[in-house]
Amino acid sequence: MRWTCLLLAATLIPMAAAAEKGHADLPAAAVAKTGDSVYLLGGSFTDQDGKQVVLPQLAGKPVLITMFYATCPHACPLLISDIKAIEKALDPAVREQVQVVLVTFDPERDTPEALRKLRDAHGVDTSRWTFLRTDADKAREMAEVLGIRYRFAKDGSIGHSSVITLLDSKGAIAGRVEGVRQNSDQLVRTLKSFAK
Repeated sequence: MRWTCLLLAATLIPMAAAAEKGHADLPAAAVAKTGDSVYLLGGSFTDQDGKQVVLPQLAGKPVLITMFYATCPHACPLLISDIKAIEKALDPAVREQVQVVLVTFDPERDTPEALRKLRDAHGVDTSRWTFLRTDADKAREMAEVLGIRYRFAKDGSIGHSSVITLLDSKGAIAGRVEGVRQNSDQLVRTLKSFAK
């Protein structure tokens, strides 16, 4: 028991120090195992307007986050529709507090311009929806933490699982929906509880 406590303390103390600084580049496996904030992954991201974003900037509000790629013909448009349906189920005051973040699997092709075109094509609330790209290694780490699997095919398509994850105001995972066109009532209830 004593050794378990010491090992746990050795893991949590550096994470607590990193959290106090507001950011860190912890391995995805460490974040996934501890249930800590996704924002501890660190790294640099670029949004659809070409602006640099770091994950701790998202703190303070609940976030619906998923991964996608802009040229996806089927699952990704459905994911976006599913997130819109979740938003529609919320009262306007609650909806206003929710940030939506989509991180691309495909940073090579998903330039800021491509992300901006996709955002505009879906007619989403540009004050709350953000489309992000990062380097391939950081995208893999993000997928690992969110429990998303993906693989590039020879034709350039990407086979991937579809997951919408809810992060609380500190970036900890508070809920998730796996698959498209799934029941999201629990996520909606959790989002409503955050507003109380």
